Amino acid sequence: MKKKIVLAYSGGLDTSIILKWLQENYKAEVIAYTADIGQEINKKKIIKNARRLGVNKIIIKNLKDTFVKDYVYPMIRGHALYEGIYLLGTSIARPLIAKDQIRVAKKFKAYAVSHGSTGKGNDQVRFELGYHYFGPKIKIIAPWRIWKLKSRSDLINYAKKHGISIPKDKKGAPPFSVDDNLFHTSTEGKKLENPKNSAPEYIFQRTTSPEKAPNKASFVTIGFKNSNPITINGKKLSPSKLLERLNSIAGKNGIGRVDLVENRFIGIKSRGVYETPGGTVLVNAHRAIESVTLDKETMHKKDEIMPKYAELIYNGYWYSKARFKLQKIVDKKKNKVNGSVKLKLYKGNIIIVSRQTKSNAYSMKKVSFEENKTFNKTNIEKFINYHKRKIK
Repeated sequence: MKKKIVLAYSGGLDTSIILKWLQENYKAEVIAYTADIGQEINKKKIIKNARRLGVNKIIIKNLKDTFVKDYVYPMIRGHALYEGIYLLGTSIARPLIAKDQIRVAKKFKAYAVSHGSTGKGNDQVRFELGYHYFGPKIKIIAPWRIWKLKSRSDLINYAKKHGISIPKDKKGAPPFSVDDNLFHTSTEGKKLENPKNSAPEYIFQRTTSPEKAPNKASFVTIGFKNSNPITINGKKLSPSKLLERLNSIAGKNGIGRVDLVENRFIGIKSRGVYETPGGTVLVNAHRAIESVTLDKETMHKKDEIMPKYAELIYNGYWYSKARFKLQKIVDKKKNKVNGSVKLKLYKGNIIIVSRQTKSNAYSMKKVSFEENKTFNKTNIEKFINYHKRKIK
């Protein structure tokens, strides 16, 4: 029986070259696997390109709701920001793809899995840690680390030799490296590699520039139950539909752009431009609803662990004991986070308009400037004196 390899396949130039290279070098049947997590996807093109390369099994799996519910939402509950700014849109997608790719490999008794991540990036680590967690005995093939194709021109020549379609914009200089899913779009490479260059407006795909955003604000009310968003403007939506709707509203209002020079896990710096419109709104709204539903100690503990929690996700440790442990802290009192937050979105700004909840964590009587008997001010002097002793 011919050996089988499951390849994470996008249908584009690079993974088509990898597919052919695997066939040539491993004399194996390649199963083309695509996870639909909300990226711009052309299913007909994926199938057509794979068929042309002699692939019999082509699997396109819709994982959009799973992606948002089981990966994005837990991360939103943790307010995860890598290096204080990056909402981890690429990082959070890889663990799910790896998990389902291993499921497919086991189903078809494949001896190996493969991916198209380059040898300098973070994604190779994220994929392979996920592969190892779910399929430790399954071989991992990382072409970019072992083949002799060293440059873009080598890839183009290989594609020509094997009759692989080459998009016109890829014949000259390499294109921007773009990754997208339902949560975000990232753009890297070319002009962006030099941090002195400003990001050209034409690279942005899902956000309007604040200057060109509408002169009239948009208002959106997000309802939360057990710490997860469930409604927009009173309408209940599935996780993927809710994020799609928020992406549309926030994107047209110029929200969610980040230009970041980040420290990669493998030890080099890289510059990326990220668009996370709906996610940016969700993090702001979630912090707002927690402010009126959670106690100080719980909120501050979450803030304390957040940098480590975000770093674990960035580094590919989604399935680690360390991340599981921190997620328990994040979710300890999630059942108390219920209510709604109304926000005003205007030219790149997110303004909290109101917070509504049945929680009694926030007491209007205690904070009122009017005289009341619910807060004993005579204890404050003792409180201050106690802390005076601690600072000596």
